Amino acid sequence: MKIKHISFLTFIVLMLVNCNTNPFTGKKTMAFVSNEKLIPMSFQEYNKVITENKVIKGTTEAETLKRVGNKIKVATERWLDANGYQGYTKDYEWEFNLIDDDETVNAWAMPGGKVAFYTGILPIAENERGIATIMGLEVAHALANHGQQRMSASILRQVGAVAGSVALSDQDPEVQQGFMSAYGAGSQVLGMLPFSRKHRTEADRIGLTLMAIAGYDPTDAYKLWERMANAGNGEQPPEFLSTHPSHETRISNLKNWASEAKETAKKFGVTSFK
Repeated sequence: MKIKHISFLTFIVLMLVNCNTNPFTGKKTMAFVSNEKLIPMSFQEYNKVITENKVIKGTTEAETLKRVGNKIKVATERWLDANGYQGYTKDYEWEFNLIDDDETVNAWAMPGGKVAFYTGILPIAENERGIATIMGLEVAHALANHGQQRMSASILRQVGAVAGSVALSDQDPEVQQGFMSAYGAGSQVLGMLPFSRKHRTEADRIGLTLMAIAGYDPTDAYKLWERMANAGNGEQPPEFLSTHPSHETRISNLKNWASEAKETAKKFGVTSFK
């Protein structure tokens, strides 16, 4: 029992010590993997993806992507500096690349400011404002340390599985197997999936503010998700079984947050929007 108590207390200490602060919410977040380790890992993975795919350069679409990305970058640094987070992105090496893949409707940003768009998402983005909507939310994931939190949550989930396995080590194999099955499903539906949806919602809101500070009108950003919903990519699973909020939820949120984003942008001297 003493060993269990010591292990529990050690784990609590680790939880308290290994934390970061989300600059946009001010809340403490799990950081079992430090940015000092995570960012170089993300750079390595990003370079692998770029090397293994055809990157489009010099076209109108590629240049638009870089222009929007740089505007979001400047907006990010303005917001962070104004809110007491000077130097927050000092280890970032911003990069915005367009990958030639019409079948992949996706874009992502890695810790450290490495961003990739696939050509398959450009028809849904439709225009520069749509690209800014996507860029803002993807960059927001990186800034809010969502990748770091997901890795930390996965570690926590594994620790829970090991702890349960140890606690039931003297039980019948059927009991142990039943626990592992229930734990796997329960921790996914009640833990990992809501955690992921929370990150998407948080990134949508942060991204809306960043695009507004960058000079892009957030008023009709919700139309991106209307186009996504109409893109014919198959029906979404029920929201509680998905890593993403439903299209309807995202559309409603973006409509509700648009005026707030514009008011924030005005505080940064933005008086007109593209």
